Amino acid sequence: MFRRVVAMAATSLLCALTPPVAAAGPSPADTPPAEGRMLPYTGIVPACDDGFALARIQRAFSDQESDYWRSGLAIESFVGVRETGLRSNGASYIPRRYCRARALFNDGLERAVVYELGEDLGLIGMGFGVTWCVEGLDRNHAFSPDCKAAGP
Repeated sequence: MFRRVVAMAATSLLCALTPPVAAAGPSPADTPPAEGRMLPYTGIVPACDDGFALARIQRAFSDQESDYWRSGLAIESFVGVRETGLRSNGASYIPRRYCRARALFNDGLERAVVYELGEDLGLIGMGFGVTWCVEGLDRNHAFSPDCKAAGP
């Protein structure tokens, strides 16, 4: 028993006298941008109002609603498209543009759509990728709470 107490006291004293070790790894300011580290990245991401990106959201939403949820809900058009962030995670990550828009649906309602456009995140890494969420219609809670996980 006495040996355990002495060993614990010695360990505590040693830990108290040892200087703290600095965090490993470079600071974000020292990290090169993704374009400097990975050849495929250019840093060019489509604008939020890119027609191809909005059409992909419309088509994917319609497919999801008809195939999975068995509803006829569809996006008719987008209004108030705006950017909410560009490379918000840092320059050393995959270039992404974060956006928000209001979508007019065929049920007469207007809902917010949160989406991101990421460079080389398309099919098998070719072209830009689109990740999106419709507020109030994230039925499987993929971007819970209320689509906040889809934004910056």
